[in-house]
Amino acid sequence: MIVLAFALTIVIAYFLGGVNSAIIVTKIRSGNDIRDVGSGNAGLTNTLRTQGKLSALYVLIGDVSKGLLAVFIAKIIFYIFTGLNIADVSNGLYYAHYVAVTACTLGHIFPPLYSFKGGKGILVTASALLVAEPFSAIILILIFIALVSLTKYVSVGSLAAAFCLPITTTLYSWAKGDQTLYTNLIITVLLGGLVIFMHRGNIKRLIAGNEKKLGQKE
Repeated sequence: MIVLAFALTIVIAYFLGGVNSAIIVTKIRSGNDIRDVGSGNAGLTNTLRTQGKLSALYVLIGDVSKGLLAVFIAKIIFYIFTGLNIADVSNGLYYAHYVAVTACTLGHIFPPLYSFKGGKGILVTASALLVAEPFSAIILILIFIALVSLTKYVSVGSLAAAFCLPITTTLYSWAKGDQTLYTNLIITVLLGGLVIFMHRGNIKRLIAGNEKKLGQKE
């Protein structure tokens, strides 16, 4: 039953993540494909720069909601099929949280209904972590906010948060005595690495000095 719970969690979280808010909102409000305008990224920042604040608000609500739901649903699935609370570290299933977060992020980055071309995953990852691991999520969000405020580059905050994800996860897992610490670490290293990889274009622009700052239009 545990295998079935994992399978359902991965499938549901992946397809839920694939409901790309930026693509949907932009199509409804302007008739355009967000991937054909601005930076071409189907995410919050590109929506804000090309579609305006109201559209960006809708995308924010959509992306946060699917991240939260992915982990909530995982908790329900595991309780129904195993009778276990995956938030209880004594069950040895806490890493199921990170599996749900990763599946949802993969769905966002590679949405099956939109030719597998989506966003970069930072907002969805942070939202899902708010349910999976609130302590880590809050620390990462504060890091993101601090660096964006200092540099005015959203990408700098995103990259720093992705880099710090395995660190905060390991510290939190160690502090609460989670026996799946190393599993959590491996999953979050892969997840953080994926998010950083998706920002490779931003890294190149930062090095070249032509990355757009927060508030700049495309």
